[in-house]
Amino acid sequence: MLRLPALLLLLSLGSVCCPPGVLSGLPLGSRRGPPGRAQPPRAALYQTRYFPQKIDHFGFDQDLTFQQRYLVADQHWRKNNGSILFYTGNEGDITWFCNNTGFMWDVAEELNAMLIFAEHRYYGESLPFGNKSYSDSKHLNYLTSEQALADFAILIQHLKETIPGALNAPVIAIGGSYGGMLAAWFRMKYPHVVVGALAASAPIWQFEDLVPCGTFYTIVTNDFKKSGQRCSESILNSWGAINRVSSTDEGLKWLSSAFHLCSPLKSKQDVAVLKAWLSETWVNLAMVNYPYKADFLQPLPAWPIQVVCKFLKNPKLPDKLLLQNVFQAANVYYNYSGAASCLNTSQSATRNLGLMGWYYQACTEMVMPMCTDGVNDMFEPRKWNFHVFSEECFKLWKVKPRPSWIPSVYGGKNISSHSNIIFSNGGLDPWSGGGVTRNITDSLTAIVIPEGAHHLDLRASNPSDPKSVLQARALEVQYMKQWIEKYRHKH
Repeated sequence: MLRLPALLLLLSLGSVCCPPGVLSGLPLGSRRGPPGRAQPPRAALYQTRYFPQKIDHFGFDQDLTFQQRYLVADQHWRKNNGSILFYTGNEGDITWFCNNTGFMWDVAEELNAMLIFAEHRYYGESLPFGNKSYSDSKHLNYLTSEQALADFAILIQHLKETIPGALNAPVIAIGGSYGGMLAAWFRMKYPHVVVGALAASAPIWQFEDLVPCGTFYTIVTNDFKKSGQRCSESILNSWGAINRVSSTDEGLKWLSSAFHLCSPLKSKQDVAVLKAWLSETWVNLAMVNYPYKADFLQPLPAWPIQVVCKFLKNPKLPDKLLLQNVFQAANVYYNYSGAASCLNTSQSATRNLGLMGWYYQACTEMVMPMCTDGVNDMFEPRKWNFHVFSEECFKLWKVKPRPSWIPSVYGGKNISSHSNIIFSNGGLDPWSGGGVTRNITDSLTAIVIPEGAHHLDLRASNPSDPKSVLQARALEVQYMKQWIEKYRHKH
């Protein structure tokens, strides 16, 4: 689950570095009670294992190792005649992704598959240097997609050598969001390890100028336009209202009270953080705009943007009345359960996501240009300013981002020499703007799900699923069967 936009807006502004809590080491927790670790209902169905991985796969100066966590479910595994579905772990606790990738569990029996969920280094329990892993850039130096892909390749080799009947089993990589990018890149870089990949909601082209920097926020805005008359216009007008109300000390106090903030606003920087927090709220709603109740980033109702837009019907209201409606809309996202006593602008999603690790990756190789213009989108105009972004990253991490690296190492749009990758994208998902939405070759295929939000196809089947996602999943399984059959024919 990629979570980047608010950070990019803040860094490119240069006025503030990060949301409160980031500079102190870890994101501050929500005041909605103890977070706890996600305990998947399927916990009894998988085994948790650990594998010693080299901290540095590409150098020979040191031979340090760490314990990579991975989960194994083999209820439907058919020894000597089965397949392996390998989840390429994202930026967070692997048990959380295991719990939210029901598609793999749903198709395991049909594909006689063993399920492997591999945790990404530096996230969850897979910390290369323990509690020192985030202490400085020296310890973070090995947090890269290349090192993570090497982890996956070595782990699969180990599994094939140690699990009876697995040596000749075809392996298919599956991932969503950043994990989807990794799944696609895994097939590109290690085609001898995986026979194919399902890359769901994978914005592999959200780099440099491969796609317009404003596409992401235009899609978010369109989701709100479709969900309620004048809804996006209300949000667009809210930024000016916040600016006007917050221009006085009395206005800051009123805003803090009206939005039920856990920490009162005291400065222009606090207001900038509030606006970035609201921006990320609207973005997150677009990503999880699922057709049924879900608890992915937050507990939410079905089609949550439609519910939010019920409070945003009149963009011409006086400032304070408009902002009271904006609070009611945001409260749907943060307090649908009714348990929140106040809203925390440093917390916008589940703490199972590793925000610090992702901020570091965004400041090194995962540089995704984003911009807004307030015309084609409902956000305040913000140009993409790489120089300011780079300087702020250096202040935070003592590293400089490399915007050209990902296209250089993974090919950008020049990937037609690769094969057996499915790129699935939801029409409602803002990350689809940087994804592959048209077939490149016969074996680099795109599946678009018009009613789908962020990797809806990887979620468990649900009676409220739109027909388009049912068709997408069926087609994905069909391709997987073809890859497996072709592999078996060769072997």
